[in-house]
Amino acid sequence: MALVKPNGAICVQQIAAITRNGGVAVERPGYLRIAAELRKRISSGEFGIGDQIPTLPALAEEYGVSETTVRNALALLRNEGLIETRARAGTRVRERPLIHRLTADRYRNKAGVPSTPFTRDQGIGWSEYRLDKKYEQVEATAELAALFECEVGEPLLARHFVFHDNDQPTQTSVSYLRWSDVEGTPVADPIHEPWPGGTQAQLASIGIRVTEITESFTCGMPTDHESKTLKIGSGVPVLRYTRRHIAEDGRIVEVAHPIVRRGDTTVVDFVIKLD
Repeated sequence: MALVKPNGAICVQQIAAITRNGGVAVERPGYLRIAAELRKRISSGEFGIGDQIPTLPALAEEYGVSETTVRNALALLRNEGLIETRARAGTRVRERPLIHRLTADRYRNKAGVPSTPFTRDQGIGWSEYRLDKKYEQVEATAELAALFECEVGEPLLARHFVFHDNDQPTQTSVSYLRWSDVEGTPVADPIHEPWPGGTQAQLASIGIRVTEITESFTCGMPTDHESKTLKIGSGVPVLRYTRRHIAEDGRIVEVAHPIVRRGDTTVVDFVIKLD
């Protein structure tokens, strides 16, 4: 297979894109190769935050490909959240969100300070915190019944939340409570959200003392709904986790399934003490 430019010259970038697979020459798709090179130039700092990426014609000439190939490469980086294109401003390197660390002590309330595990995760004050919510009564599916260790069909209160840090949607969750625990209490009324102290404080207000919290984590690519809600590109991975609040009598009294955060800016910290 001859790899030549329109003028007959061999394209160095195309040659570099060929690999050997069982003795057969395989060419890496041009847009993936260019996306990888631009990604490297961004990570190295050659293109810094806010810097303008060269135009389509300039990149097409530099890499010896069509503008369509360059456009596809830029679309990939845009989906990954690395660049953004604005009218009259061109394509620029996007500002990266801050890294946030999830630590085990975020569930420990501090007396006299209005907060929740989310505000402690984000390192924000109460005035910087906004919560969108929707409540509905549902029945436990087989999956939820297994998580609650209850019967399929048990009535539950489903609380759909979108958590905002200074108007930036940062986390979503669906939190389920047993309807028999919260029916007729302030906990079942969304007007009281956000509730200082979070779920633990809510349950404590109705006489349920939580003594254990479990979390299990997975990661993957976002659904269309998650991308839209968190305002992230479809190429940005998300962290999903399931949380359970367990009361002192051993009952599972709350299940959040799933909690979703963008995965490229979330670090989960564990402290393991050895005897």
